[in-house]
Amino acid sequence: MTSAASGAVAALRALDSLARDDRGRLLSALIARLGNFQLAEEALQDAMVSAVTHWGRNGLPHSPQGWLLQAAYRKAIDRVRQHKSESRKVDDLRPLTRDELEDDPDDIPDDRLRLIFTCCHPALEPKSQVALTLRTIGGLSTTEIAAVFLDAEPTMGQRLSRAKGKIAAAQIPYAVPGPEAWAERLQSVLAVIYLIFTAGYAAGPRSGRDLAEEAIFLARLLNRLRPDDAEIEGCLALLLITHARRNARTDTDGVTVPLAEQDRAAWDRAGIEAGLALIETAMLRRTPGPYQIKAAIAACHVAEGGSDWAQIVLLYDSLLRLEPTAVVRLNRAVALSEAGWPVRALAVLDSLEPELHAYQPYHAARAELLSRDGKLDESLAAYETAIALSQSASDIAFLKGRAASVSRKRQAEGSAPSGPVSPA
Repeated sequence: MTSAASGAVAALRALDSLARDDRGRLLSALIARLGNFQLAEEALQDAMVSAVTHWGRNGLPHSPQGWLLQAAYRKAIDRVRQHKSESRKVDDLRPLTRDELEDDPDDIPDDRLRLIFTCCHPALEPKSQVALTLRTIGGLSTTEIAAVFLDAEPTMGQRLSRAKGKIAAAQIPYAVPGPEAWAERLQSVLAVIYLIFTAGYAAGPRSGRDLAEEAIFLARLLNRLRPDDAEIEGCLALLLITHARRNARTDTDGVTVPLAEQDRAAWDRAGIEAGLALIETAMLRRTPGPYQIKAAIAACHVAEGGSDWAQIVLLYDSLLRLEPTAVVRLNRAVALSEAGWPVRALAVLDSLEPELHAYQPYHAARAELLSRDGKLDESLAAYETAIALSQSASDIAFLKGRAASVSRKRQAEGSAPSGPVSPA
């Protein structure tokens, strides 16, 4: 390999690392200075393209991050000069040319916390919040994000452009919320991170990136930028404990394995221990919040001896006071059944049908509880609905297996009517 070729390879490797570890920091510093999402992103991309040539020829600079930031800043000025009319050019360039940016990476301001809150601003619709966070902080390409949402790339490109345009048009502040709005806005940020995680958890690395890992990266970043916040610690703990069970979630045929039947030896004990330590630290702060409670529920599921269902019911009671949603009530009903109150659980599920009629986990849970209650025909009908609503091949295979088991049980029992089980 020639020296020029080896230099280019070294430059590309360095840029790959920077794109993953420092892109969000560089982009946030540029946005803070330029006041324009689109300009900052385009300028940084221009700088990275230039870096391949310059670094390949001259070797890596002393401060690659500082070099990129300075180059991107100059590229932004060039773009303004090219695209603005002469009458507007002077006014637009004046704030950009007052002083030069430092090239010492230690002097690059870390404005990623402001960038995260801007991307997750409630003025943007949830899908745009997720997409913009993945693009700016996570560094995913438009192609990768489009694959996550099963959208066409041009459609996702337009969504991202509209989101950036709305930030500018609505003058959404590039700022961390003050104390009076911190709790509410933080929940929006954590909800976006959790949405990213659940998308990855359900689909796997369909886009070429493991979204569950991306969400953990974002949660760790948030925890580092805003340390000692119990809800951030709770969210990260929840993600770590849940992700630690990933290797046991499906069998060798790719069929979903329910938690109670998973091989615990396949769990990532280091991930579980890290999550348990985090939630213990968070709870000692005595500022309870929904993500801490969800993490505590996850911790109960990985306890020695199996899930502590009685404790889980109590935790869902606490969570309902903070998040009185149909999904939380559904999960509490499942816990009620496992803790020994199946009839009460079925009654709760019946009351949730109007709100959750299109929610696959609702029908899967109802099918299981109906089967246990001896209502086999109703159970099979619920399984059919759950299968029709499922988008995961692993879940479909699991549900079909459960439905087949119920069908065999019904055939064995003949046509004799099945009475309800007595409440435990």
